[in-house]
Amino acid sequence: MEFLSIFLQQAQQPKGGGAGFWIMMVAFIAIFYLFLIRPQQKRQKKEREFREKLQKGDRVVTSGGIHGKVHEINDNTIVIDIANQVYITVEKSFIQPYVEPKTEEKK
Repeated sequence: MEFLSIFLQQAQQPKGGGAGFWIMMVAFIAIFYLFLIRPQQKRQKKEREFREKLQKGDRVVTSGGIHGKVHEINDNTIVIDIANQVYITVEKSFIQPYVEPKTEEKK
């Protein structure tokens, strides 16, 4: 009986290692921030700056893949000329910069 009580007392005693847990948590949060949150914030800042600098005549692409030129800029929307005298209105958040397609050089 005495053996059982000694065994239960030893099992209930808290173990060390609390500092190791906190070090691992801080390291995990730092890695999470550096590899996920910070790059996303940089990308969002770059996109916001692009939308603020838009001017009439700039070539853009919507997130749906429609190519066109900026015809008019309003507070939250942009009017895009997608063909000769064909205009569509799109939210600013759905506009991306136009990137020229790469052409492969044949040797």
